[in-house]
Amino acid sequence: MYEAMLLLDNDVVRQGYEQAKSVVTDTLQKYGANVHACRRWDERRLAYPINRKNRATYFLSYFEMPGDNIPGLRRELEFNERVLRYMLLAVDGLPEGEADQAKVEESAEFSVPAPPEDDAIELVEAPSAEVDEDVDDDEFLMPSDDKED
Repeated sequence: MYEAMLLLDNDVVRQGYEQAKSVVTDTLQKYGANVHACRRWDERRLAYPINRKNRATYFLSYFEMPGDNIPGLRRELEFNERVLRYMLLAVDGLPEGEADQAKVEESAEFSVPAPPEDDAIELVEAPSAEVDEDVDDDEFLMPSDDKED
């Protein structure tokens, strides 16, 4: 039994929650996982920018999978541009209440708030360094072994 926490690009979540969730579930099922629970954990501001993004949507998933398939899953998650980061852990079992929380997302009343639009980092050009033409390039050379006494 494994637990996976994935950070998804909010652009995918804006396109549709079901599509974002299928990024996680389809990838897991591709490698033979039996998914017990998969749900949106939260949408949060990141501690540091990842791929010029300040925010991401966290997905929490519990699944069973043969251990031989884990390297392929890891490789797939590394190369998936929609997955900003992920963490896989081996766990003893499904935590109590986790399956119930995942089922709440399947109800018709469940809706996901749209992520805020402020997650893209604006690139600002660095000011160009001014060159002082009065400086002699020889001033920046290493001192020679010839020392004046």
